Amino acid sequence: MKLFTSVLLLFTVLIMACSTNSSPAASVPETTNATPVVYKSTASSTTNVDKTGIRPMQKYYRPAGTATGTVRIIIDKSDFELRVYDSKGLLAAYPVVFGLKPLEDKFMQGDRKTPEGSFKITYAKEHQLWRKMLMLDYPTTESMIKYKLRKKNGLIPANANVGNGIGIHGVERGNDYFIDRYYNWTNGCISLKNTHIDDLARYAQTGTIVTIQK
Repeated sequence: MKLFTSVLLLFTVLIMACSTNSSPAASVPETTNATPVVYKSTASSTTNVDKTGIRPMQKYYRPAGTATGTVRIIIDKSDFELRVYDSKGLLAAYPVVFGLKPLEDKFMQGDRKTPEGSFKITYAKEHQLWRKMLMLDYPTTESMIKYKLRKKNGLIPANANVGNGIGIHGVERGNDYFIDRYYNWTNGCISLKNTHIDDLARYAQTGTIVTIQK
């Protein structure tokens, strides 16, 4: 009788163990965030562009590497776009962002605005943080004329400097979404995605004309 009871008990334990192992695993709650983070400039509502959604990648109008003749660059602030032209016309276009107040012209050093006018690329170099830097010749003669006139008219402080160090560059690694979200983060430079600045550097050379306009 004791042997029968022991066998029955062992059989019951085995059945319970098998039943436990065959039960479905407990579900793990998903921790997804369906709402994308949207970065906006801290500029005033009149100058900030409030746009959400993913921006398009670069647009090629002709295959890359087929530039002919003189290359020139037009940067349109209103469209947040940099366009590359050659002797045949429009070659490629890339989304860009600017300084803190993207639709305003630069007045002085430290205002974090992107200057408008016609400039030249003075040199190109690798950059430790922003991939590549295509340096512009700001301030130009035109820039200095506007700066002095504004100072004369009291629009900027008498001790303000015109500023320098304006260029076209990429972003820190992993920050391409700054461009996707129209996050105007620079101190006045023009910023592209890193793959785009790599591509642009193939066309732009020392002396290339860069026009920045609204």
